[in-house]
Amino acid sequence: MESADDWRFDIQHIGAQTRFLREVLTNYNLVIAYLENDLKSWPAWRKKYGSDPIPEMVATIRGIFDGYPLEIVLSGHSGGGSWIFGYLNSVEVIPNDIVRITFLDSNYAYDPALRHKAKLLTWLRAADSHFLCVLAYNDAVALLNGKTFVSASGGTWGRSHAMQKDLAAEMEFTSKTNADSLTLLSALNGRVQFLLKDNPEKKILHTVQVELNGFIQSILSGTTNEAKGYEYFAPRAYSQWVK
Repeated sequence: MESADDWRFDIQHIGAQTRFLREVLTNYNLVIAYLENDLKSWPAWRKKYGSDPIPEMVATIRGIFDGYPLEIVLSGHSGGGSWIFGYLNSVEVIPNDIVRITFLDSNYAYDPALRHKAKLLTWLRAADSHFLCVLAYNDAVALLNGKTFVSASGGTWGRSHAMQKDLAAEMEFTSKTNADSLTLLSALNGRVQFLLKDNPEKKILHTVQVELNGFIQSILSGTTNEAKGYEYFAPRAYSQWVK
């Protein structure tokens, strides 16, 4: 950071977190396809264009690596979760080469009436190589200018609890809460994880969750590399890879 830089240049650091992951996942060529749109919002984009074009985006990215063995992760922060749910809305079955789906405080659009639960369950049961990771914090009590800004059910805290409850009707979860009020709800030997951060200080932690090793956690959750060399919601483990 330079002294005149906007503070937003020092948040998230997906590039640096990816470089950390490349040091860990040495049996993969790890590539990030970072998608943007000219409306600067995936919910706004889906409202204008619908969900049907999204599978073609994934197919286009697949095509870049034609001829290579390929595993795909769908990952989104904030409104990026809308893009993931748009993809789910547009496919009858989640393909097997999608091995991981991660919501980094981004599952606002979860709706079992749109068969999100059913499609995720079918996909999770299809292979032991399929992982689901959900990060959320108690945004229902967070304050912006002294006022709350999401409803108890409509924020990621509410949607994550609803999502986990729906899945818990089909699989057994264990629960563990640490001293920092972070609760891990885990099922299928760690392949399904909900990491839910309580918020007694009523802070806005929307981006902080990603900054504090959230992207790393979302990629390594449920694997033998989880929590090795880093801790979720702890100081940055990737600082040396910031460029």
